[in-house]
Amino acid sequence: MKLFFGTIEGDNAFLNEEESHHFSKVLRGNEGDIIHITDGNGNLAKCEITLVSKKMVEANVLELQKNFEQKNYYLHVAIAPTKAMERIEFFLEKATEIGIDEITFLQAFHSERKNIKIERIEKIIQAATKQSLKAYLPKVNDLTKFNDFIKMNFEGYEKCIAHCESDIERTPFKNVLANQPEKILVMIGPEGDFSRDEIKNAYENNFTGISLGQQRFRTETAALQAVFATDWAFNHK
Repeated sequence: MKLFFGTIEGDNAFLNEEESHHFSKVLRGNEGDIIHITDGNGNLAKCEITLVSKKMVEANVLELQKNFEQKNYYLHVAIAPTKAMERIEFFLEKATEIGIDEITFLQAFHSERKNIKIERIEKIIQAATKQSLKAYLPKVNDLTKFNDFIKMNFEGYEKCIAHCESDIERTPFKNVLANQPEKILVMIGPEGDFSRDEIKNAYENNFTGISLGQQRFRTETAALQAVFATDWAFNHK
């Protein structure tokens, strides 16, 4: 299956300029080719190419699947980006392949990175979405201050903060997942973990402290562990 991002409008579909260039110039695609197009919102269309130009590729929709392979949960991971950005990029790629719905980057007290290139992040996620043949494109939110984030409205979510302070009450993440909440939010801290004040503030804003196992994980490993555990709890009963 050749999967591209585009716009689906009734019986017609269109690739954007970047995807059109990739189809026509890189892949040497032609009119009459059969491809699949997704809008990133769960719609997957099998299409026949009807027009190829430098800036636009148009297609006729042959089959349309709505809510293609929609998961039965919504997972939002908020993570403090590491100093070595390639480690976060690895997480983003693998988390997209496994199944994640939303990502927020956190600026915490111990954060070493104060900025991210959101356009590069979005390209990595788009590529991983296409590679894993998914029709839902994860939402990406820019860097947000910790104290602002925990005060946002997450009604209906099971809100969790993963931390390593063993003398502060925590519960195994698997216990949270046992009830199979429809929406899960997990916060993952920087290399130096969340500060004790941040953990306290999160608890005061109705976050549940969780542990992800007996080991101490790197930031990106902890985030992947949360993604794996959620997928396993819902799909490997």
